[in-house]
Amino acid sequence: MGQALGCVQVDQSTVAVRETFGKFDEILDPGCHFLPWCIGRQIAGYLSLRVQQLDVRCETKTKDNVFVTVVASVQYRALAEKASDAFYRLSNTREQIQSYVFDVIRASVPKLNLDDAFEQKNDIAKAVEDELEKVAMSMYGYEIVQTLIVDIEPDEHVKRAMNEINAGNYSARLRVAANEKAEAEKILQIKRAEGDAESKYLAGLGIARQRQAIVDGLRDSVLAFSVNVPGTTAKDVMDMVLVTQYFDTMKEIGASSKSSSVFIPHGPGAVRDIATQIRDGLLQANTLQ
Repeated sequence: MGQALGCVQVDQSTVAVRETFGKFDEILDPGCHFLPWCIGRQIAGYLSLRVQQLDVRCETKTKDNVFVTVVASVQYRALAEKASDAFYRLSNTREQIQSYVFDVIRASVPKLNLDDAFEQKNDIAKAVEDELEKVAMSMYGYEIVQTLIVDIEPDEHVKRAMNEINAGNYSARLRVAANEKAEAEKILQIKRAEGDAESKYLAGLGIARQRQAIVDGLRDSVLAFSVNVPGTTAKDVMDMVLVTQYFDTMKEIGASSKSSSVFIPHGPGAVRDIATQIRDGLLQANTLQ
């Protein structure tokens, strides 16, 4: 309807290509334009100036003979000042860009091993972008905004083999961790045993010193009693000490609420019997020695 009235509208981020009797005449910017069709002027087509994206999948081979599929994403747009070249010089822009991407990828990836290809994705993307920008697309009225290597996909058999290698490495790391843990447990047990042995050694020293102190105390008591009480013998003194310790023991058992009850004879004759038994045991031990 607009063209019938001699007017045409061009949307934002778009330019229109005007022809006069089939020959390129002018690029029309966004807005309303007078188009007198009666003198042979018409709109040949529209060209978007927005950034467009093209995803390219290229299969190639690495230096170590591994087939991979490289997925590249190319972002491009038409240049307003070269809109006529972008409209007339290329019949299929996307196929043209794809051809140049194939050429650069297949020239770059075969120089790299598989691991290097993964590490140098940015270098590959930069090579594709430079080739498209400087050599190919600028003369056709297009600007390459950015090129990304989105993914590098090896063959399924290669993926499976790589996963098995990684699984083996993971198992090896688990074995190392288990060995380290076992070594740590071993060190803990050794240190624990050494500490227990040291503790028992020190406890033995304490018990030995305690018994030595008891013996020294008894000796001093016997000597002091014999000097201060004339006519007493060492046997009399030991009997008295044993009786004293017997009553002290009975007192402690009765005073403690948590101790178990011990029933032993407690008459005067029983005390004498206990003293006799202890003394006889000591004498027998001395005889055996």
